[in-house]
Amino acid sequence: MTDLELRVNDVVLEAAWTDEAPETVRAIRAALPLSGEASRWGDELYFRTDVDVGPEDAREGVEPGTIAYWPAGNALCLFWGPTPASEGDEPRAASPVNVVARVEDVAPLADLEGSASVELREG
Repeated sequence: MTDLELRVNDVVLEAAWTDEAPETVRAIRAALPLSGEASRWGDELYFRTDVDVGPEDAREGVEPGTIAYWPAGNALCLFWGPTPASEGDEPRAASPVNVVARVEDVAPLADLEGSASVELREG
């Protein structure tokens, strides 16, 4: 069963919650649906939210398909490939993020150019 639906422009991706940051997940779930015009930083999209939680098992290196909350910017982030902070192919955040969910298939994002309209809602 899919927990979440993530829409990036006209592409719909399925995602599932993780248990790595339960307090952050609770705060994001309470605020859903979340949407915004996302900025791009390498193979990462991020947009600001009204969610305000601190670091929770935060880290910089993440896996492709990670949906994370960035406490330093109150933003939701989607990683699918290298960013300017990466060393090699591993996605890397600018500063530690709380991992909250994972996208099942990031392949549809390979052709994404520039910024995007993003919406996260329960599936």
